[in-house]
Amino acid sequence: MPRSEDAVTRTRLEPSSVECLCPSTLAVEVMASRRAWRPFADEIIALLDALSQDLMADPEARAHPDVIAFAFFCRRRNIDRLKAAWGHQVSDRLGRGVTFHIAPANVPLNFAYSLVCGLLAGNVCIVRAPSKPFAQTAVVCRVLGRVLASDAFAPLGGDLAIVRYQRDDDATAMFSALCDVRLIWGGDETIREIRKIPIPPRAFDLTFADRHSLCVIRAAAYLEAADPARTAQDFYNDTYLYDQNACSSPRLIVWVGTPETIHAAKQRFWSAVHACVQQRYTLQPIVAVDKLTALCRCAIERPDARQVAMPDRLIDRIRIDSLDLDLDRYRCAGGSFLEYDVVVADGPAPSITEQFAGVAGAITRRCQTLSYIGFQPEELRGWVLANRLTGIDRIVPVGRTAEFGLIWDGYDLISCLSRVCDIR
Repeated sequence: MPRSEDAVTRTRLEPSSVECLCPSTLAVEVMASRRAWRPFADEIIALLDALSQDLMADPEARAHPDVIAFAFFCRRRNIDRLKAAWGHQVSDRLGRGVTFHIAPANVPLNFAYSLVCGLLAGNVCIVRAPSKPFAQTAVVCRVLGRVLASDAFAPLGGDLAIVRYQRDDDATAMFSALCDVRLIWGGDETIREIRKIPIPPRAFDLTFADRHSLCVIRAAAYLEAADPARTAQDFYNDTYLYDQNACSSPRLIVWVGTPETIHAAKQRFWSAVHACVQQRYTLQPIVAVDKLTALCRCAIERPDARQVAMPDRLIDRIRIDSLDLDLDRYRCAGGSFLEYDVVVADGPAPSITEQFAGVAGAITRRCQTLSYIGFQPEELRGWVLANRLTGIDRIVPVGRTAEFGLIWDGYDLISCLSRVCDIR
């Protein structure tokens, strides 16, 4: 994995704007000469497990549920489970070399999950954390730095660097010149701008662009659910926990059932969700303005759009009678939802392909996650495959859309971030 002398010399031109959050000093010329690991190397698993334990025990970390969720992901038992799932597929692989991760600005811990993917695939990782000073970012970097400072893991200190800087093309160019893979998490415009910065000839980009998601609910099954409050909490976690900014947060809700069951299910569902939101969420004025703007735009441009009355502006519901490819233009954060009804008659249920005939036409490659209540995941995946849809990479129950996995946006990250040593 060593770089040419020109590349290594270039790494010494460290921009003064770059702050190294972990470890305490940035030595990219050392990182450029590090060798790759095999995927799921024992040393990396031990490091992540130690990080998990320290985060679980850290008082500041325990104040942030998303940090504890990250710690839970890193624990040895979970990583061993993931390793077993890949099994022999990684026995002849090595990491690709140096990975440069550019995390989104609006998600505190995306940088940490991206780092874990790079490490588990066997790579040296340079990670640009969000420039916004999130408390969660600080605590993870602090605890990771403490773990790396211990005698047990000091040898791994040269395998990763978490940096922070404002927009600086010189810094991005410096790190890009070193990498074998560049991972770009962010909006479409961010990706376009970063792609203008060259990477080595054998390197490539993995991009995680703007996406949107939807949720399908079988009304009769929801009405039979024993705990509407728990379902509301799960839906809250999928949406309001990240202010509906995550690509995996559903914005379109598709209801399936008879008119009577859909009406009853909506009443119960939104009442429970509103009670949950009212207790936990504060609607910021700027978000309220954005929601009103999106509502007005939708009303002007879509004759079939109707606002559904709610007690306040914590939840905006817009009912639409047709689905098309332009629905994403009305998306907004802070609890703004489009609703569409798939009405079926009493009696034997039509096939899922018949139920979702109108939905299939609105699925584009920008659609990421399909969450569900009252459906079997196998039948939903069968519908996606049978209709050869260009979108929907993940199918998960409500409450699990934000759970990170080593398969994301349709990429098998372990395979993408490692290379095969082939023999014939």
